Amino acid sequence: MSTSVDIRKTVRGPVPRIPFEEIAKNVLGAQYELSLVICGDELARRINRENRKKTYAPNVLSFPLGKLEGEIFLNIRKAEREAREYRTTLRARLALLFVHGLYHLKGLDHGARMERLEHTTLKRFRFSK
Repeated sequence: MSTSVDIRKTVRGPVPRIPFEEIAKNVLGAQYELSLVICGDELARRINRENRKKTYAPNVLSFPLGKLEGEIFLNIRKAEREAREYRTTLRARLALLFVHGLYHLKGLDHGARMERLEHTTLKRFRFSK
C-alpha cells in the first residue's frame, strides 16, 4: 500500500492544481490513506458543529480515522476570502491549509514547531507562505 489521496468536491467551480498526493506522502509517510473533501461554508460549519461543538465555518478540519488513515475538509470558500485578505493566491492558501491539516493528522498542535514544519514543506513544494 502506498499513500493515496481520495479527493471529493462538494462545491462548484475549479480547484487550483496542487500536488496533494505528493505533499501528503512527504508529510505523512508512504503508507497513508487520506480522504480530502473540498467543501464550502455550509458543510464545514456542519462538520465543525457535529464534531467539535463549534458554530463557525473553519478553513480546514482534520480527523484522524486510525494510525494510517484520516480525513481533511478544506473549505474553499473561506480560503478564497482569506486569500484576498492576506493578498496571496488561492492556490498558495489552499496548499498552506492542506499542509496545516496534514500536520494535525500527525498529532501536532499549533505553535512554533508546527509553523516551522509547514514553512519547510511549503518551500519544498515551491509554495510561499
